Amino acid sequence: MRSFRFYLVSTPIGNLGDISSRAVDVLSSVDLVLAEDTRKARILLTHYGVKTPVRSYHDHNKERITPSLIRQMRSGKTIALIADAGTPTVSDPGYYIIRKLIEEGIEFTAIPGPSAVLQALVLSGLPPDRFTFFGYVPRSAGARRRVIMEAAEGIGTAVFFESPRRLRKTLAEIAGLLEDREVVVARELTKIHEEIVRGSASVLLEHFTANVPKGEITLLIRGTGKRKRAGTA
Repeated sequence: MRSFRFYLVSTPIGNLGDISSRAVDVLSSVDLVLAEDTRKARILLTHYGVKTPVRSYHDHNKERITPSLIRQMRSGKTIALIADAGTPTVSDPGYYIIRKLIEEGIEFTAIPGPSAVLQALVLSGLPPDRFTFFGYVPRSAGARRRVIMEAAEGIGTAVFFESPRRLRKTLAEIAGLLEDREVVVARELTKIHEEIVRGSASVLLEHFTANVPKGEITLLIRGTGKRKRAGTA
């Protein structure tokens, strides 16, 4: 079997059973596991009897500790990176070290697994053949409005992450800008209280005003489905 020095390992987005045996094997065999939140990582690792040491890796320390991690891999150590939930580098740290690994010529691979983006997309009922992931909805009003309009003008489905605290504000913005455009909120995916709510933004706003949203949220907006003709604005 081909060996690598670095592994990106996908982890469950909610249900702890959604992890592959290959992922558990890799996490058990490497010398070090990197995680944004070591407390969450240890819950998962303990559940599967993984005793590999865990070290914090996030946006505030990545530039400082990455050179040391590179040196460890050059000396023969193996390292795995996990996200708090889902696939590493998707709205989680990891891109920075991947670029450094490429620069250094260190081979790496990814162990596939759960992704909230794809899970929400297939459950939404919106067209899955063409989509764009926008990450988290911006906090500032101006930036939020701009990204919603950018999403609204796209051909395919737009996918966002959003916090439950800001969801109603975002839905109100979408309702004002897009009127009857189809929107979907996927909440607590793979967990006991999983909820998929479909309809216009105004309908969803009414629902989440009566039912205060909690947990992890993925927000989807239907695209135009129409290509612009060449030469048109």
